[in-house]
Amino acid sequence: MKAAYLTGHGGNEVVTVGERPLPALHDAQGQPLVRVRLQAATLNQVDLYMRNSGAGITHSLPQIMGLDGAGVVDAVAPGAGPWAEGDAVVLHPAVSCGQCAHCLAGEDVLCAQIRYLGEHRDGTLADYVSVPARNVFARPSHLNPVQSAALGVNHLTAWRMLFTKAQLKPWETVLIFGVGGGVSLAGLQLAKSVGARVIACSRSAIKLEQARAMGADATVLLGSGQEAKEVLALTQGQGVEVVFENVGAAVWPIAMKALARGGRLVTCGATTGDQPGADLRRLFIRQLQVMGSTLGTLGEFRTLLDWVQRHQLVPVVDSSYALDEVHAALDKLSSGTQFGKVGIVLG
Repeated sequence: MKAAYLTGHGGNEVVTVGERPLPALHDAQGQPLVRVRLQAATLNQVDLYMRNSGAGITHSLPQIMGLDGAGVVDAVAPGAGPWAEGDAVVLHPAVSCGQCAHCLAGEDVLCAQIRYLGEHRDGTLADYVSVPARNVFARPSHLNPVQSAALGVNHLTAWRMLFTKAQLKPWETVLIFGVGGGVSLAGLQLAKSVGARVIACSRSAIKLEQARAMGADATVLLGSGQEAKEVLALTQGQGVEVVFENVGAAVWPIAMKALARGGRLVTCGATTGDQPGADLRRLFIRQLQVMGSTLGTLGEFRTLLDWVQRHQLVPVVDSSYALDEVHAALDKLSSGTQFGKVGIVLG
């Protein structure tokens, strides 16, 4: 089969498009799998990280890239589950053990043995991928394959951040950093879908205009040094109940100062650094909560897909590329100029 895979670490020179073995219908322990013929995937920041170094992530080369994907069922091993050839599906990108205390409690995303597609095992920038049946879900009927694939990382991550972790309520205000990136746009869409007020932040005035067109109630342009004061002015001096953060050290002081008393900050990324000042006095005096979050559980994905179907939510796709154009797609993601997902069309 054709795939985009890593042969080393560095730049695009280590990303090869070529032939790889067809994935098997059983894993190394003999457990039955579902093989999916992929129609689309989308790129994520971790694809750049895996290309550049992959430091701290256990993997072996060559390895197929890509976390999320959508397609149709190609084959089902006996005992793998109820799927049939031709079913239109979308994938949950993290394969957990299914047996530990976290998995049995429905918190499979905390499984110590979890293995992410495109990180710890072969991923979705390929004609085919094989996963356990529990990682396969019917995709929303109103979405095309690229839009469906986008749900597997961005919207699932945003869903857990907003609703499981931060417990966002319809009458609250959420401050979202990095609008233009996939996770932040998913957060904007989901927060508005429950009726919450959204203040969007970006270094790009153009992206802020686009965010307003998507429903953002207010925007703050980063770089003035007065961002926290602007947020306070927009909230009658109270601050926001929730901060949605995936940028890291560069915006941490703004995020902490923008929170209302008793506010909640939830973070899923650290692209500008992972060692911000803790601001402990503010943390305990104002009784703030800081929470980390990564991806989401199988149950949360099922709930998200139902929500997307009922609300006819459509992920934002900036652009799509053929698999042979993966270098250009990675360059687009690396540039930071995209508004929404960068898709890869397969098959």
